Amino acid sequence: MSAKIRLYVEHPLGPGQSVPLTRDHAHYLFGVMRQAVGGHVALFNGQDGEWLAEVAEAGKRGGTLTCAQQTKPLQLPPDLWLLFAPIKKARTDFIVEKAAEMGAARIIPVQTEFTNSERIRQDRLQAHAVEAAEQCGGTFVPEVTDLHRLDRFLDAWPEGRQLMFCDEAEVGSALRLAETAAGQPWAILIGPEGGFSERERKRLTGLPYAHVVSLGPRILRADTAAVAAMTLWQQALGDWS
Repeated sequence: MSAKIRLYVEHPLGPGQSVPLTRDHAHYLFGVMRQAVGGHVALFNGQDGEWLAEVAEAGKRGGTLTCAQQTKPLQLPPDLWLLFAPIKKARTDFIVEKAAEMGAARIIPVQTEFTNSERIRQDRLQAHAVEAAEQCGGTFVPEVTDLHRLDRFLDAWPEGRQLMFCDEAEVGSALRLAETAAGQPWAILIGPEGGFSERERKRLTGLPYAHVVSLGPRILRADTAAVAAMTLWQQALGDWS
């Protein structure tokens, strides 16, 4: 038995576990999707895998589901962070959605010297990550952090984490990734539409843990670059190979 509807819930899941529905979930299930008592829903919470649940109570403002059986174990992504400079709203949403689908463990908006956006709606971006996980069959939802200044974030860089620095001004090779630090924590950095400043570029290229990578002979838009970079990394070092 399978369910066509998947929901992310912030509640423990297990055999016979009762799961109360939020008002929004109840509206979606019973008002939009026309589910009723006895219907089936797939649930996940980022910790307990995916569970098939049955609608036990249905109401306009709430309801209850009961877990029946586990249908997928928890599938954690590689320890990969995506750092990117926010751009226009719809395209920033796209980056977050694709990063969640493609296996980022953490999504970190960063403010560079040429970043156009000085603020983000972290809660809205987190909701996009949840939606992406619901739709792509994932059992894990990456954290989307608040906006960080890139220079300060680099000051506190965690020891042992490698950095794939995508710079259109450099001629690098994604193939070199296969010869580096496999199995270690990684991060990918995508710059703003205006590129990195000379000061930022000089600092980044001088970092001992940074690996400069070219994404080809053409300059990519930031949202395209994020997808291209994650694809290259996943094929070389991630869980696609």
